[in-house]
Amino acid sequence: MGFPKLLIEGKPKKLEELQRNIQKELNCVNQKINITITRIGNPYRHPNILAEFIAEQLKNRVSFRKAMKKAIELTEQTDTKGIQIQIGGRLDGKEIARVEWIREGRVPLQTIRAKIDYCSYTVRTIYGVLGIKIWIFIDED
Repeated sequence: MGFPKLLIEGKPKKLEELQRNIQKELNCVNQKINITITRIGNPYRHPNILAEFIAEQLKNRVSFRKAMKKAIELTEQTDTKGIQIQIGGRLDGKEIARVEWIREGRVPLQTIRAKIDYCSYTVRTIYGVLGIKIWIFIDED
């Protein structure tokens, strides 16, 4: 997890509830499941965590441009070389769907040896479904 304090802090019942739900989903009520939580060093370097951050902002009706710029600002604090974010759908509740993207730094999608992390994430808002795509350029080795 990127922020394990949110799950652990003062609420051990959440862990037990999570464990029970996983046991029900996997149909192994008779077996014991151990859940280990490890902390991710740079959470905003991972596109999944960044996509969830943007999705939460969009659900709270924050402007999509402001959410994208804030995510890029958080990513710049880590040691990445570039980031590209694309959001598509009914942005800000407009009638016509469109795609908006923003890039900071280098994101060489055509270079095969480039180490690029990618995430595709969908979020349901009151206006409809939005798609978020994130590319993070880490290193070229």
